[in-house]
Amino acid sequence: MARGFSKAIIVGNMTRDPELRTTPSGAQVCSFTVAVNRNYKDGSGDNKEQVSFLDCSAWGRSGEIIAQYAKKGSGILVSGRIEQRSWEDKEGQKRSRVEIVVEDFNFIGGGNGDGGNNRANLANNESQDVAPDDISDEPIDLSEIPF
Repeated sequence: MARGFSKAIIVGNMTRDPELRTTPSGAQVCSFTVAVNRNYKDGSGDNKEQVSFLDCSAWGRSGEIIAQYAKKGSGILVSGRIEQRSWEDKEGQKRSRVEIVVEDFNFIGGGNGDGGNNRANLANNESQDVAPDDISDEPIDLSEIPF
């Protein structure tokens, strides 16, 4: 029998601010939805756009980081497994949901207008850049390098 495998890689923008919750067992989980746009031409040659809204959940430290630094409109690349959950609601109706369980992610430019630069989220908003005037024209003495 073949062994099952599911993997999804998506790039899009968050449709709402991520929501961080703590489970009764103490685990942290962050829930968010990513909008993924697809542009194509239909049979008559007209340009069309299709948008898919994909639910995602990130557990542990990944979820904490996403909740801390991302917001509605943030660009994100998500890689993870596809998982289906089923349950009964309060009225006894069977419900199911397919979501991407995040295994890896990267913040990308767009959405928040800073080109993916999360420097604004760093402590005290201080820049650590070196100004070009601070760079010496003197040659480097390789014997002073400690490795």
